[in-house]
Amino acid sequence: MPDLKLARIPDRTPVKLTISISPDLHVDLAHYAALYENAYGQKEAVSDLIPYMLRAFLDSDRGFAKMRQSGTKS
Repeated sequence: MPDLKLARIPDRTPVKLTISISPDLHVDLAHYAALYENAYGQKEAVSDLIPYMLRAFLDSDRGFAKMRQSGTKS
């Protein structure tokens, strides 16, 4: 096997997840999508924004980052 600088690309197969949310959260997400469209001039469905919102949340959660660094899973 060759010694490449680029590591193997991770699995990028999307995982479908179905959730139920409260009506007030649904309204807030719709408002967020409208603000996103005003800010960037591009309309995006709430379902397309949610994965990026979740990633941003997890990336900014210091407790979660510490847990990941320590290797703790629960």
